[in-house]
Amino acid sequence: MAAAAVLLVAATVQNTTAQEQKFGFIDSDVILENMPEYSGIEQRLELLSEGWRDEIREIEEEIETLEEDFEAREILFTDEVRQQRLNEIESLRQERDRLVEEKFGPEGEYFTTQESLLEPIQRQIFEALNEVARRQGFDFIFDRAQETRYLFVREEWNLTEDVMLEMGMDPDTIRN
Repeated sequence: MAAAAVLLVAATVQNTTAQEQKFGFIDSDVILENMPEYSGIEQRLELLSEGWRDEIREIEEEIETLEEDFEAREILFTDEVRQQRLNEIESLRQERDRLVEEKFGPEGEYFTTQESLLEPIQRQIFEALNEVARRQGFDFIFDRAQETRYLFVREEWNLTEDVMLEMGMDPDTIRN
């Protein structure tokens, strides 16, 4: 009987504790879209990547030209010249693949540059979020940006504007 009473008290305490937890959410995409620094970063990354895409496109055009020339004149080539041309085409393909990996691969320059440029902004959002959560007594705050899906959310727990205010932004000018 005493064990049952202890379990009942423990369940009540646990249930009360669970009910006291406070959940909130933000939409970091909305915050980022309203930060002038973020649009500047997007523009820098776009210019950088556009230059690399142009470089890759030039190599692809050169490969295409060499392949067309090879196909048109293949019967005129000796075995040695044929192999030289094929090696030249393969070398350009490898150069293109190396450039794509170096610039846009998982460890590529685009993503490392993006990470280094966004890190200060992400830190700023995180610090403001922590301050809002601490001040308002939230236990959990989720980000509903990108792939996170909520089937139901009470807007009163949307802390996006509070975080923007903490960061010194005017939530009245929010672009969605």
